[in-house]
Amino acid sequence: MASYDYDLFVIGGGSGGVRAARLAGAMGKRVGLAEEYRMGGTCVIRGCVPKKLFVYASQYSEHFEDAPGYGWSVGETAFDWPTLLANKDAEIDRLEAIYRKGLDTNKVDIIDSRASFVSAHEVLLEATGKTVTAETILVATGGRPNLHEALPGHEHCITSNGAFHLETLPKSIIVAGGGYIAVEFANIFHGLGVDTTLLYRGVKILNGFDEDVRDHLQETMIAKGINVICHQVFENIERRADGRLEALLSGGETKTVDQVMLALGRVPNTAGLGLEHTGVEMDRSGAIIVDDYSRTNVDHIWAVGDVTDRVQLTPVAIHEAMCFLETAFKDNPIKPDYEAIATAVFSQPEIGTVGLTEAQATERYAELEVYKAVFRPMHNILPGRNEKMLMKLIVDADSRVVVGAHVVGPGAGEMAQLLGIALKARSTKDQFDATMAVHPTAAEELVTMYQPSYRVRNGEKAAA
Repeated sequence: MASYDYDLFVIGGGSGGVRAARLAGAMGKRVGLAEEYRMGGTCVIRGCVPKKLFVYASQYSEHFEDAPGYGWSVGETAFDWPTLLANKDAEIDRLEAIYRKGLDTNKVDIIDSRASFVSAHEVLLEATGKTVTAETILVATGGRPNLHEALPGHEHCITSNGAFHLETLPKSIIVAGGGYIAVEFANIFHGLGVDTTLLYRGVKILNGFDEDVRDHLQETMIAKGINVICHQVFENIERRADGRLEALLSGGETKTVDQVMLALGRVPNTAGLGLEHTGVEMDRSGAIIVDDYSRTNVDHIWAVGDVTDRVQLTPVAIHEAMCFLETAFKDNPIKPDYEAIATAVFSQPEIGTVGLTEAQATERYAELEVYKAVFRPMHNILPGRNEKMLMKLIVDADSRVVVGAHVVGPGAGEMAQLLGIALKARSTKDQFDATMAVHPTAAEELVTMYQPSYRVRNGEKAAA
């Protein structure tokens, strides 16, 4: 029987990799984990966590605007970008220390190095030149921003990674992309007082989300003063002598700004991993191909998280890691469950969504009941803010099961987490209706929409 240095070796110290390594260590396994940058991965270091802190910071401009409606006199305000960066960095340092402590406590060998395969069971630690062997190897290297290298002048642009480390806050910026990262950062920069343009090649932002959600948010962003340009892309970006950027758009217009941020999707982080030495199969994008249990075509090599390009969400990577442990080490094969995943977009207003969009539900069910409400949340009344909230429930008319829930407005992300429980349990509309409302809240609308706004029969909208 072969002798290995480790029972499990994990490449990548993000949410999925750390969870797998820590719990395998707690099981008494000999575990090593290699991470080339910082422990915590995209989410903690350069993604969800710092982004949410930036979202909070950017909301204060509207809080100050709303204060007089509630009797508060707010004096002259000023925002200090270096203070936000320093406080954000301190929080990330704290979280990284917690990740490291959890690994240390469970006797995981932490190796601060890039790691790459030498063979199917052997890994090179590039910082030292040492190689180690492992019986089982888990790849959890995540994804990285698409640099869009085909764009002339792409080297002058930043990505979401660079947005967290700008030395100065720009006075103007173009954010390219229409996904949730682009949308969130456009709202962040706008809220911090930056003249913000969102450039997207599609018809409208947030492809894949419910159409009403897309329309509502895009219209609200435009009303706030964000310049949303659709059906266009960059043709070229040049650095001027004064340091500013000139961006030529496909429509012929040239815009001059301080920064350009590319948020044009993410790609699996497999370049330079040495997977060619293992026989592990990848798809055209470089994503590792896995089966329903996260196993690659090489029996002892597994992969979880964004590197597999399944569902790119931190909780999903953690869930996949937990299923991997059950399958690989506890003789209890479990497939990750991707049904009814609750998600949030921390735009302003934010989005919370779980289950099917109306278009998806139309393809799956013969008849739908659609419940929709658009209203001003109570918080906006006294300040005279006209911004409205959207709530939408999609119900399979036959079973009465709620198959989709979508919210745009304050607290939508928090609502989505709780709605996720209800939809995972396949709650019916009758059970929603029988639930007492919490008054006065915006969320009570979810249990007081008694009559459908309209129906969809065989793909055609019909009266209720």
